[in-house]
Amino acid sequence: MLDRRIKLRHLEAFTTIARMGSLKAACAELHLTQPALSKTLKELEGILGARLLDRDRGGARVTPEGRVFLEYAGMSLAALRRGVEGVGALRGTGAMPLRVGTLPSVAAHLMPGAVTRLREMAPDVMVTLRDGPHAQLVAELREGALDLVIGRQGAPETMQGVSFTQLYMEHVVCVVRPGHPLAGRRVTVEALADWPVIYPPPRAAIRPLVDRWLIAQGAGPLGDRVESVSGAFGRNHTAATDSVWIISEGVVARDLAEGRLVRLPLDMAATAGPVGLMARPQEAPSQARQIFEQAVVLTAQALAGNPS
Repeated sequence: MLDRRIKLRHLEAFTTIARMGSLKAACAELHLTQPALSKTLKELEGILGARLLDRDRGGARVTPEGRVFLEYAGMSLAALRRGVEGVGALRGTGAMPLRVGTLPSVAAHLMPGAVTRLREMAPDVMVTLRDGPHAQLVAELREGALDLVIGRQGAPETMQGVSFTQLYMEHVVCVVRPGHPLAGRRVTVEALADWPVIYPPPRAAIRPLVDRWLIAQGAGPLGDRVESVSGAFGRNHTAATDSVWIISEGVVARDLAEGRLVRLPLDMAATAGPVGLMARPQEAPSQARQIFEQAVVLTAQALAGNPS
């Protein structure tokens, strides 16, 4: 039987700490003092009779008992948010709300067409798009802040409690501005060390793939680098400098097609990874999500040259 002492504030406190990785960051997110947040967490652990988080100077880590509770706490918050938003939509515009997280390559390559197709299929679905790093978006999906995430499949440890439906495969590419000294030449991986590089940061889904690719090519770490997967920064910085930008192909697909960037002829087949739909597997999809997923699948097929 559900213990009625468990309140909404307990669920919000625990899921936010788990997502942010520290009490300090969670306090800022929830606009609470650290003593107040610690007290709320202690109350929840006392009610459940289990330690949910291990805390030290390095932050807060979810315990095995915490991982079990986090999954269901996230589902509960997600259902409650959908109910509140649904009532608000009926009293307002009548639109069906849907919150979607997108990784940068998807936001640039897939989403424009998918949203256009969605508006044709179901103009009463109101989509809120949120982009960000893989780990953050998946954490928000688990706790119910997002209904769906679209992007590269992450490492196995990051995908626990999340379903994945593949849409297509995507490579990482190295691109430069037109007129760059490397453009139009045969290039070796070792040559990249002679130029400034825009490199994926540690939390990016493509970071392990790029790291392994360099190791497999016998290349050392690229020291002169800025770490970012921001499309806006990468696009502008690459155009104005001699930097080499290492990024998912979807982020720069249009730039390559229209000649604003040039792809270096490097064999990066080893960086291929699946892009797909991530969701909470125990949850029945809403009508809005079902229509949106259909729009995404049709758009992905069209981009692949296989419209149905």
